[in-house]
Amino acid sequence: MNKLIKKLKASEKGQGMVEYALIIAFVAAIAIVALNNGLGDSIKNAFTGAAGAVSNASNAAATYSQQQSTPPANPGE
Repeated sequence: MNKLIKKLKASEKGQGMVEYALIIAFVAAIAIVALNNGLGDSIKNAFTGAAGAVSNASNAAATYSQQQSTPPANPGE
């Protein structure tokens, strides 16, 4: 029995997995606290602003493209 206990005590096979699990749990806890303290709203506002900027740029490019492809009203003049 003592040999089995010594063997199990010396084995470090699962040590890395346990360490990674603890790190993931710690990062998740920090993320939950950060999101509950208003950081989530800041991130949401940043992405909403970025989406609006991309949409505005896309609309401007589409308008410019339509203006360039439309022939003049009176080409003979």
